[in-house]
Amino acid sequence: MNTIRAALLLLMVSFFLILPTKGSQIMAQNKSTGTAIPPLDPANMDTSVNPASNFYEYANGGWLKKNPIPAAYSRWGSFSELYDRNLDILHSIAEKSAADNNAAKGSDTQLVGDFYFCGMDTSAIDRDGIGPIEPYLREIDAIKDKSELQSTLEKLQRKGVNVLFYFTSQQDLKNSEMMIATIFQGGLSLPDRDYYTKTDKQSKEILSDYDIYMKKMFSLLGENKKVASVNAGIVSRMETRLAKASMTRVEMRDPKAIYNMMSVAKLGSLAPGLSWKSYLRYFNLSGVKSVNVAQPKFMKVAGAMLRSVSLKDWKVYLKWHLVNSMAPYLSKEFVDEHFHFYGTVLTGAKELQPRWKRVLQRVDQQVGFALGRLYVADHFSPKAKARAEEMVHNLEAAFAQRIKGLDWMSEKTKKQALIKLKAIVNKIGYPDKWKSYKGLDIDRGPYVLNVMRANEFNFDYEINKVGKKVDRTEWQMTPPTVNAYYDPSMNEIVFPAGILQPPFFNPDADDAVNYGGMGAVIGHEMTHGFDDQGSQFDASGNLKDWWSKADAANFKKKAEVLVKQFDSYTVLDSLQVNGNLTEGENIADLGGVSIAFQAFENTLKGKSRPGKIDGFTPEQRFFLAWAQMWRENDRPQALRQRLIVDPHSPNEFRCNGPLSDFPPFYEAFGVKPGDSMYRADSVRAKIW
Repeated sequence: MNTIRAALLLLMVSFFLILPTKGSQIMAQNKSTGTAIPPLDPANMDTSVNPASNFYEYANGGWLKKNPIPAAYSRWGSFSELYDRNLDILHSIAEKSAADNNAAKGSDTQLVGDFYFCGMDTSAIDRDGIGPIEPYLREIDAIKDKSELQSTLEKLQRKGVNVLFYFTSQQDLKNSEMMIATIFQGGLSLPDRDYYTKTDKQSKEILSDYDIYMKKMFSLLGENKKVASVNAGIVSRMETRLAKASMTRVEMRDPKAIYNMMSVAKLGSLAPGLSWKSYLRYFNLSGVKSVNVAQPKFMKVAGAMLRSVSLKDWKVYLKWHLVNSMAPYLSKEFVDEHFHFYGTVLTGAKELQPRWKRVLQRVDQQVGFALGRLYVADHFSPKAKARAEEMVHNLEAAFAQRIKGLDWMSEKTKKQALIKLKAIVNKIGYPDKWKSYKGLDIDRGPYVLNVMRANEFNFDYEINKVGKKVDRTEWQMTPPTVNAYYDPSMNEIVFPAGILQPPFFNPDADDAVNYGGMGAVIGHEMTHGFDDQGSQFDASGNLKDWWSKADAANFKKKAEVLVKQFDSYTVLDSLQVNGNLTEGENIADLGGVSIAFQAFENTLKGKSRPGKIDGFTPEQRFFLAWAQMWRENDRPQALRQRLIVDPHSPNEFRCNGPLSDFPPFYEAFGVKPGDSMYRADSVRAKIW
C-alpha cells in the first residue's frame, strides 16, 4: 500500500500493522528438511511454564528460545516466518519475469520483470548516483516566488514525496456511495508527531540521531558541514512546528473528528498560503467545490507557514523530503544512510535485508496487482478458498448467535446490528476485477524514476476517483499480502490469499487449529465492524448513529474496562501499552477469539467428540493455535516504536489479554483465582 493511501485509511483496520511483508504458499515446510510442519508442534512449547501463569510463554516458549531475531529484522515471529517463506515464491516469479525479454509492453510480466530488473541493477544505480533526481533538485533551487513554490510542491506530492500534507480521494464517510477529495496532515520524516514533542531521554536521543542523519544526507548532496548543519536545523524547526499542530493517533481514532467538509473558499481562508483553485486545477479537479479537511488546525498552521517561512527555508525543506523519500532507490551511500537511521536507530535492525527482498517489496507496493495476478495463477489453492469461505459463513452465524444473546443490548439495536452483520461483504483470495495499470510506463531504469512514475500513476489513479461513485469491487491490499482488513465505509472484510496458509490457516488441519487461527482472524475483522470506530458506521458504510443512547452508553462502559486492562500492561520494564490507542484492536481480538470459539463449538454439535491430539483436547488445541499466531521476538527499539505508532498491542498481550477475559479458556486449562491469567469477574471485559 502506498504511503499516501495508507495515511488516509486510518479507519481501515488490519489484523497486523501494515508492513511490506508479502507472498503465499499452502503448506508450510521446514526449509532445511523439506518436511511438512505440523499444525501444532509441541516442540514450540515450554511445558515447564504453567499455562495458567503465562499462556503465551507456555504455548511459544520453545519457539522463542530457538528463534533469535535475524540481523536484518527488527522482529521475528510467525508473521515473519510466513513472509520469509512467501518471498521465495515471489522471488521466483520476479526472476522469471525479468528474464522474459519478449513480454508485451504493459503486460503483468513486463511491468513486474522490468521493475524488478532495474531495482536489481546495482551497477547502473551506483553509477548514476544522485543523477536521476538532479533535475528536480535544480528545479527546487530555481524557485523564485511562492507561485513556483506551490507548483513544485504539487509536482513532488504527485511523485510520492511527503511534503507538507497528503492529498487524495476518500470515500465520503456520510455518503458511502461517493468519492471525495481529502487533505490529511503530513510533512514529517519521523514516524509520528510524538517523536518531535516528547521530552524523555529516548526521544531526545532519537532527535539527536535524526539531526546527524540529516547532516550526512545533505553532505551527500554536496553541501559542506556548515551548510548541512544549518539545513538540518531548518528542517527540524519546520517539521516540529507541523508536528505540534498534528492530531495524535488517539484523536484520529474518532471518525467524526477527521471529517470536516468545507468549501474551497473556506479552505482558502483557513490556509491562505496556497492558491487552492490553482492547486485543484493542477490535478484536473477545477469542478470540485468542497473538500474534507481532516485536520483543520494542522492546515491552518501549514497555511501560515507557507506565508511566513522564507523561500530559502522552503527550498531546503523540499530538497530534504525529495532525497529522504527517494534514498532507498538511489546509490549505495544513500541507501546505507537511510537504513542506518530508519532501520538501525528506529527499529534496531542490524543489517539490510537482501536487495532482492527490498526490491520485491517495492514491486508489490507499486504494481502489486500485476504481481498478484501472476502469483494466484499458480500459488493459490481453490481448496483453501472454499474452506475459508465456509469458515466465514460459520463465523457469521456464530456472531449472530452472540449478538442475540447479549444481555446489555436492546432488541431494537440488536436488530440493526444483525442487519449490519448480514450486510458485510466478504472478499477472499483475490479480486474479481483486477486493477489496470494501463498507461503506466515502466522500463529497465533508472530505478528511482520508475518509482516516481509508479507513484504518479497511483496518485492519479486515486485522484481521478473524486466526484465519482465508489467502486465496491476494489481491494486495498494485494493478493500476496499476509494480512487482512475491515473497511467500515465499505462494510467489508478482506482476506488476501497470502494469509490463507499456516500458521493462520491450513486446509488439512483439524477444525480446532483452523478456528483458533484463521477463525479468530475472521472473527477479529468482523468485530471491527462493531468496535469503538466501526460501530459508528451503519450497514451501508455511512457514519451514522444506529444505536440507542442507553446501548451506546453500555458499550462505551464495557469498552472502557478493556482500555483500563491494557493500560496496565508494562513493556520493557517501564513503558505502558496505550489502551486508548489500541482500543479497537483489543476489542477485535477479544471478539475474534470469542466468536471463533463459538463457531468451533458449533462444528462439534451432532458429531462424535474428537479425541486428543498430542495429548491435547480440541479446546486446548484451539487456544494453542490462537497463541502460536502471536509468537514473536522483538528488538527494544522496535517495541518502543510500536507503542507510539501501532494501534495493535504487543503480541504477548494480544495473546494473553483476551484469554484472561474468556471463561472457556479457564475451563480448558484449569485457570483458578490466584493464577496470573485469572481476572476477577468484576474486572473481566465482556463485550461481544
